[in-house]
Amino acid sequence: MDVSVEVSYKSLNKFHEELCGDKVEIIKTADSDIAILADGMGSGVKANILATLTSKILGTMFQNGASIEDAVETIVKTLPICQVRKVAYATFSILQIFHNGEGYLVEFDNPECVLIRDKKLMDIPFTHRELEGKDIREWRFQVQMGDCFVLMSDGVVYAGAGEILNLGWTRDSMAEYALKCMKTTTSASRLTAMLSKACDDLYLQKPGDDTTVCVTRVIPRRLVSIFTGPPEDPDDDRKLMEQFMSEAGCKVVCGGTSANIAAKYLDKPVVTQIQNTSSDVPPMAEIEGMDLVTEGIITMNKALKLLRQYVRDEVDVDFFLALDEDNGAARLAKILIEECTELKLFVGKAVNQAYDATMDLDLRMNLIGQLKSVVEQMGHRVEIIYF
Repeated sequence: MDVSVEVSYKSLNKFHEELCGDKVEIIKTADSDIAILADGMGSGVKANILATLTSKILGTMFQNGASIEDAVETIVKTLPICQVRKVAYATFSILQIFHNGEGYLVEFDNPECVLIRDKKLMDIPFTHRELEGKDIREWRFQVQMGDCFVLMSDGVVYAGAGEILNLGWTRDSMAEYALKCMKTTTSASRLTAMLSKACDDLYLQKPGDDTTVCVTRVIPRRLVSIFTGPPEDPDDDRKLMEQFMSEAGCKVVCGGTSANIAAKYLDKPVVTQIQNTSSDVPPMAEIEGMDLVTEGIITMNKALKLLRQYVRDEVDVDFFLALDEDNGAARLAKILIEECTELKLFVGKAVNQAYDATMDLDLRMNLIGQLKSVVEQMGHRVEIIYF
C-alpha cells in the first residue's frame, strides 16, 4: 500500500493568553509522516516553552534518524515531575504513518486519540508499558485508506466545563461529534475547523484552557497538474500537451491562450460558463477532458490569497464557505487544499503580445514562484516543468 496523509491542526489560546501552551509539529521523513502534539503544563509563556521544547526534541531526534521508541524513551526520561501537582510538565501524542501503510501511535497523558474507520468509531487496542515510572500507551497497526485520526489536548475535553456543561465535553462526546461531522466532510482541514469551532462555542469564545485539535487522514496519492502559459516555441504545443495529458490525476488549465492550446490538441471546444460569472473573478470555461479551466493571472492571484490564508491558519467555517463558492479562484484553491498531495506545473515561457512583453512574463513567473512556495508550505511536493 502506497499512502499519503493529510494533516491539519488548529489551536485556541486560553482566554487572555497571547501564547498557546500546546504545540504541534508536522515532520516529513523519507518514508513517513509524523504528527506531534505536545501540551505544556499550565498556560502562557511557561507552557508554551515546555510544549515547544518537547515537540522540538522529539522532532529533532526523528529527523536525525532516531527510532520513535528511542525518542519517546528520551523525552519521557527528560520530562521532570511537578512537585506540587505530581504530574509531568508536558504531555504528548505522536502519530507516525509510513508510506507502506504501517502506523504507530504513542500517547503520554493526553486524551485518547479518536479513530474513525469505515464511518465508524473504532476502539484502539493500546498496549501499556512503563518508562521511568510513567504510563505510555502505544499501538502498532496497518492503516486503511480513509482512516481518520484525531489527536487532542486536554482543553478539548474540558470545553464547556462550568459554563454550558457540568463536567465539560468528554472525549467520547467529542468522538461522536467528529463522526457526525465526517458525514458531511472528508477533509482534514474542514473537520479540524468544525471541531475547533465546537470547542470555542462550548467555551463561549473564552477558552478556559489551551485547546488543540490535530486531524490526520490517510488518503491515496493525488496528483494535480496545472498548465498555464503557452510554450516559448509554438512547435512545443503538442509536446507540452502530450506530457501534460500523460499525467494521472486532476488536470487544470489556467489562461485563455493555454485553454485554446488544450482545446486544439483535444479537438474539443472551449465553452465559457457565463452563468458562473463573479464580480471580481473572471468566468470559468469547460473543455471535455479537463477538470477545471480558468482565466490566468487574475484567477490565480485570487486563489493564492485563499491559499495564503490557509497556511497562516486563518481558517474557520467562513473560510470554507468562501472556498465552496462557484468561481475559478475558489475552485482552484479548493483543489489544491483538499484534493492534492503533489503538484506539477507545466509553465510556458512565451509572452502575451497583447500586453507589455516583459511585464507579462515577469508576472507569470512571479506568480508561479509564489504558488510553488505556498503549496510547499502546505506540505505538498511541487515540480515545475518549463517550455
